[in-house]
Amino acid sequence: MNTPVNVPAPAATSAASVSHFLRPGTLQLQALPPLSLYVHLPWCLKKCPYCDFNSHEDRGGVPEQAYLDALCADLEQALPLIWGRRVQTVFIGGGTPSLFSPAGIDRLLADIRARLALEPGAEITLEANPGTFERERFKAFRDAGVTRLSIGVQSFDDDALHRIGRVHDGAQARAAVEEAARSFDTWNLDLMYALPGQDLAGLARDLDTALAFAPPHLSVYHLTLEPNTLFASQPPVLPDVDTASDMLDLIVDRTGAAGLQRYEVSAFARPGHRCRHNLNYWQFGDYLGIGAGAHGKLSFPHRVLRQVRWREPARYMQQAQAGTPVSNDNEVPRRDLPFEFMLGALRLREGFELARFTERTGLPLSAVLPALQQAQERGLLVLDTDHAQATARGFDFLSDLQALFLAR
Repeated sequence: MNTPVNVPAPAATSAASVSHFLRPGTLQLQALPPLSLYVHLPWCLKKCPYCDFNSHEDRGGVPEQAYLDALCADLEQALPLIWGRRVQTVFIGGGTPSLFSPAGIDRLLADIRARLALEPGAEITLEANPGTFERERFKAFRDAGVTRLSIGVQSFDDDALHRIGRVHDGAQARAAVEEAARSFDTWNLDLMYALPGQDLAGLARDLDTALAFAPPHLSVYHLTLEPNTLFASQPPVLPDVDTASDMLDLIVDRTGAAGLQRYEVSAFARPGHRCRHNLNYWQFGDYLGIGAGAHGKLSFPHRVLRQVRWREPARYMQQAQAGTPVSNDNEVPRRDLPFEFMLGALRLREGFELARFTERTGLPLSAVLPALQQAQERGLLVLDTDHAQATARGFDFLSDLQALFLAR
C-alpha cells in the first residue's frame, strides 16, 4: 500500500525540468522537508457570499470521472519533481469534496497510492458539508481510505446560517457531527464567529453545542470580508472590533475548559489529534497541489518553488490532459523566504526551533536575527538560544509581528 505500483518512469522533458531546479543556486538546503499532497475538488452546491476560494457551483452535475482522469494526469506530470519522496499527509479540499461519490474518492486514493509512496499511517483528510446527501456517505468515505473528516458546520444557529448563505440548517449540522463521531476516530469541526447579527450569547450557544460533541479537533475562524466576494460588494453589518475580541476570549476560555489545546491561532485539539497536514504548512514543509487552482510549494537543494494550477475547472482538465496542468511556477526569491517562513511558524502557539528556519529556507539565522530581536524588544516575541515563540501580545497582533520579517 505504501510502495508505488507500476510507477511510470519520469518523462525526458520533465527530467530536464527537474535538472533546472537542481542546478547550483543561492540556497543551501541540507535536507528536504516533509512532503504533503493537496487535492482540490472545486465544486459546491452553492457559493457562499464570504468565500474567496476557487469554488464553483454545481449547475449541471459534477464531471467526476473526467476530473479524476485529469487529476491522475496532473499527478503523473508532477512525479519527476518529487521522485523518491514519501508523502506524509493527503488533504482533499474544495469546494465540497463530499459531493464526489465514495467510489470516486476510492478511485482517487487508489490512483494516488499507485503513484506515490505514502507513509504508514498517513493522515488522509476529506472536507465535507453537513447536508443530508453528504452525511449518508461518511462511512463509505472511511471505507475508501479517508482517515479524518473535516466538517464545515460554521454555526448551529438557523438564522446565522441563513445570513451567511449556508445551504444546511442547524439540525443537519448536528446530525452530521454525530455521524462523523460514529464513523471516524479523528475528525474536525469548523465554526465561524463574528457573524452578521451574532452577539456573545449567540456564540456561546454555538460553542456549547459544538463542545457537547467532544470534538477531537475544532477550528474557529473569524469571518472576514475578502475581496471579490459577494460580502465585499454587499457588506453585512458585523460585530465591532471590541465585541470580536471578547468573542475570541470566550472561545479560548471555553475550549480550554473542555480540554482542547490552542496550538495555532485558529486551531484547537485534544492530545494526539492535531492536524498533521496543516502543521506541515505552518512549519514550512513541502506540498504538491493538484486540481483546479491548487497551489504548491516544493523544495530543491538550492531553491524553493511555488506552483499554481489552472484555475477554471474545464480549462484545468484540458490542460492537465495535454500535459500542462501548471499555469505558472516561480522560484521564491531569497529575500522573501524569511517572511514566507514566519507567516506559518509564528501562527503556532509553541513557536519554532531556530534551527528549523535554516533547515527549511537554506538561509543563515543572521537573515532574521535583527527582526527577531526587534520583535523581542517590542514584547511580541520570546527569544532564547534555540527557540522563538510569540508572546500573548504577539499572538494578538500577529500581523504586526509577521510584518517585521518583510523584505525592506
